[in-house]
This record gives sequence, structure tokens and C-alpha cells, in this order.
Amino acid sequence: MSKAHREQMNVVIVGHVDHGKSTVIGRLLADTGSLPEGKLEAVKENCRRNAKPFEYAFLLDALKDEQSQGITIDTARSFFKSKKRDYIIIDAPGHIEFLKNMITGAARAEAALLVIDAHEGVKENTKRHGYMMSFLGIRNITICVNKMDLVGYSQEVFNRIRAEYTAFLGEINLKTENFIPISAREGENIAVPSKNMPWYKGGSVLDALDQFAKAVPNQSRALRFPVQDIYKFTARGDDRRIVAGRVESGTVRVGDDVIFLPSNKTSRIVSIEGFNVPKRGEASAGQSVGFILDTQIYIRPGELMCRLDEQRPHVGTKFKANIFWMGKQPFVKDRTYKLKLAAQQIPIVLGGIINVLDASELSSISNKPQVDRHDVAECVLETLKPAAFDEVNNISPTGRFVIVDNYEIVGGGIILAPVFEEETALNKHIKSRDYRWERSDIAPEERALRYGHKSALVILAGGQDMGKIEIAKALEEKLFHLGKSAYFLGISNELLTSGSELNDRVLERLRHIQQLGEMSHVLTDAGLILITSVSNLDPYELNILKSLNRPSKAVIVNVGENTFPQGVVDLVIPADEGMAFAVDKITELLVRSTHPDPEFSI
Repeated sequence: MSKAHREQMNVVIVGHVDHGKSTVIGRLLADTGSLPEGKLEAVKENCRRNAKPFEYAFLLDALKDEQSQGITIDTARSFFKSKKRDYIIIDAPGHIEFLKNMITGAARAEAALLVIDAHEGVKENTKRHGYMMSFLGIRNITICVNKMDLVGYSQEVFNRIRAEYTAFLGEINLKTENFIPISAREGENIAVPSKNMPWYKGGSVLDALDQFAKAVPNQSRALRFPVQDIYKFTARGDDRRIVAGRVESGTVRVGDDVIFLPSNKTSRIVSIEGFNVPKRGEASAGQSVGFILDTQIYIRPGELMCRLDEQRPHVGTKFKANIFWMGKQPFVKDRTYKLKLAAQQIPIVLGGIINVLDASELSSISNKPQVDRHDVAECVLETLKPAAFDEVNNISPTGRFVIVDNYEIVGGGIILAPVFEEETALNKHIKSRDYRWERSDIAPEERALRYGHKSALVILAGGQDMGKIEIAKALEEKLFHLGKSAYFLGISNELLTSGSELNDRVLERLRHIQQLGEMSHVLTDAGLILITSVSNLDPYELNILKSLNRPSKAVIVNVGENTFPQGVVDLVIPADEGMAFAVDKITELLVRSTHPDPEFSI
């Protein structure tokens, strides 16, 4: 096999601090001849000049802070090769303070080596890292019982550790038969069989690595192309509209029919674009490219492009996930966070906690009300807008996510399965709100007869710079002079932003939408015709407004190109129509839909 086409595998090495992870890797590098020429001798000479005993870990721990403290702080990546494949080995931290770094390093690992000190035995981080492997969905695992030279290469000690840790792995639904007694410092069972442990009949660490099953390459999976941005060209007659991003899995070709999720809009690939590269007919996993479509559909960054003839991801608002919490503040149900999944950035809430591993006691808690720092938890998460996702065991790039609070990454996780429940956080909020609402004794019908119209929320939607605000204010003025109780409230009104402590635009927009919906509920309940203008509303944001405003009616007017599904919009005003035309059409619609006579038909 040529060097360019040799198989590669990412392997993470984990374990309690000082159990010898870096030494294992250093020995693998040395014993497989993977070090740069003269590197080993240079490190040994440096130790001799500084009167410091040579350690194979020094081959890896290059940072001065790491050598002086004797611990691995960040993840280090090393490369070595066997006859079968090339390996990228990720050395992850052992201290609990650096678990965030360990998760970051292990996120793309296909297999794991977990190191246990034979002299110290199983420690708390040994178990915690086992949970991390389970949490990350890693199933190729080998347990290396290191420093066997310190216990006289005792088979009894090895058997005791193997029995203890096998029982623990069974509790977290992990299974491995691959336990190897080693001495990394002495090179026992690293690349060649040990002469000091004739009772062990298995292979070396290098043999175990070569026996790990390689996952199906991403190119062979279904297409997943997260849309990072859409570029529109106008200069020199160039009218291209390019959908740009990185192909995370699968292959797509010119002429393929594609669908964008969660919007469900379809099109066909007519061209594959790249920067300063020849024209190409296909793109596959790992390539950053752009696509030109045969129809100019309106999509937003964050959509997931898939092929119509392949298995599609799940689209929903709830899923079961394993998360690892790193935030200083606990993960709680009464707070909104941001989910970053591929290119999607979506508001999310904690829907429920199924099980929590207590970080200090390493015990399972089923009724814990929150997820604390360094806890591993199985949870139900709910997005406030539909998301497109896969189970991590199916397609990992769209099955892994991080959770952001303000601008800080506070958690990471993997998606286990979708959850099919009709009850949503929005519905629960509305039920709770309405239950506690003290209704007026004046019926809506009485208000309608007094004001000469039923209440309504009039939403002017469409793109920016369509004159929606001007139309809304002119409509308010006309209705006012007709003797109607009308009021214009724009989403940029300071009433909607006061007291907001959110700095993130995604969550801030959601907060604005929710506040507008709650305010419309109050004002329409009072019998008013409330007029508002919101740019670039998507169907899910519109649903939030309509749901929060119920039971009062909502009238949807789209100004300009209509990007909503059929049947959602009550009236479309073309962009080239004048102000007077728009106001007259909306007024005509309102006369029909807000007439106080209950027998009056729309």
C-alpha cells in the first residue's frame, strides 16, 4: 500500500495522573522507529546535562511547564506507524482540572488506550475516564496495566485489577476483553512480547492497536453538508449564489437532487465551486466547497444539505444525549443555552435528567435536579427550533455538539436517539401561564362590540429594507383615524430589550420574539389590533409568536418574496407595490377578519 493511501486511525490515551500515559506513547514512538533521527539521543543528552533521569515521557511532554511539573496539561498529538496503518495518538490530561482538555482531545478518537498503574490500582479518574469513553461512544478500548515491574510482574496483581475494572465497565455498558500487562519504562509488551511475564499469552499494545476495527470512512456514509454561509455575487455581471461549507460525510455530484433540513427545501446541484481550483464534478467528506443550485431557494446558514436518494437525519426538537458539563454554574432547567451542532446554532433548554454520575463520589444519581461541573449525565435536551441531527454511532459529525452559555463553552455531548414527544417547552410555558392568568370578567365579544372590531395581531414579515415599518405605521394611522384601537410595536422597541443580560445574538433574538409574543398576548387580550414588523422571520419563530398570542387571532402579511410554506401567510404584498396599495390591502383583510359580528364570514 502506498504511503498516500495507508489507513489512519485516531487513538486517545487516558488514565489517572502519573499512571504512565506519556511514557507509553514515548515508548511506542521509540520502539516503532517513528522518532525523527537523533531525537531520542538528544533528549537523553539533555537529561544527562541537567542531571535528570531520562524518561520516555520527555519525548512527548515538550512544554517546559509540563516537564517541570511532571504532568500533561494539554492534549499532545503524536504520530507513529505499524505495518498495518498509521496512528495519530492523542495524549490526554489525567488531572480532573484538565478534563475539558481531555474531552476536546478525545472527541475525534476512534479507539482508546486506558492506562492503570499496577502499583496504585484503579483510581477515581480511572473510572471517570471510563465514563468518558462511554460518553464519547468509543467502543475500541484496550486496558494497559502499566508499571508491572513495580509489582514484580505479578499475575495476581494483574488479575485483581482486571476483575475490578471489568466489573466497573459492565456497570457503564462498556466491554473489552483486551487487558495487557505492560511496563512502558522497560518496554515490556509495548511493541514486542515480554520475557518477564510468560504467564501472559496475549499480544502487545502494538498488536492490540492493529486489531482495532476501523470505522466506515465518512466518504462512504450519507451526505451531510452543514451550510456555513451563502454568498451572492453581483459585480461584472456575476449573478452566482453559492452555498458554502464543508462536506462532513458522504459524496455529492453535479446533477444530484438535494434537500435542506430542517426547512425541507429541495433543489439540484448544477455546479461545484472552489477557490482557485479547477472545475470538479464531485465533492466528498473533508472538502470545503461551494454549490450553485438550479433554483434560487431561500435558506439560512446552519441548514443541513443531504441527498434526496440517501438516508436523512432526524429533524426534531428533542433528543436523548450524554453530556459532560464543564461550566462553573450548574446545568439547570430554568435557563436557555445555545446548542452548536455542526453549523447550527439553536437555543436549547434542559428538558429532563435521566441519570447523573456524581463527579466526586463516582456514584449514579437518578433524581438529581441539576448537572454540576465535571458531571456526566444522560439527559433529554430540547431545542426551541427544529434541528437536523444524527445518532453519534451513525454519523458522528452531526451527532456531536457543544453547549454555550454567553460566549463560553460549558458542555459537550453526543446524541443517542431522538425523543418523540408532542409536549414542548413552549406548550408547557403557555399552559402554566394560562393556568395562572387571572382573566377579566369582560368577555372578548363585549370588547369587540365596544371597539367595533375583534382583536388581532398583525405581523408584517419579509426581508430587510422592504418598507415594512413604514407600512405598519401608515396602517396604524389609517386604522386610528377609522376609529379603531390599533397600536404599532416594532421588535426593536426598547421595551423588548430592557433587562436582557444575554450577549449572544441567537438567544437575544429568541428573547425578543418571546417578549413580543407575551406582550401581544396582553394587548390583544385587551381588545387591541396590535401591528408589528419583524424581519427574516422563519416558520418556527412565527409559530412562537402565534402560539404565545393565542387565543387571539394572528394575521400574517409578507412583504416581498414569500419564503413561508404554502398556507402560512394570509396576504402577500409584492415588493414593487406602493404604500397606499399595501395599506388598503391589509385594511381590507382586517375588515373581513376582525368584524365584530360573529356571523360575519371572512
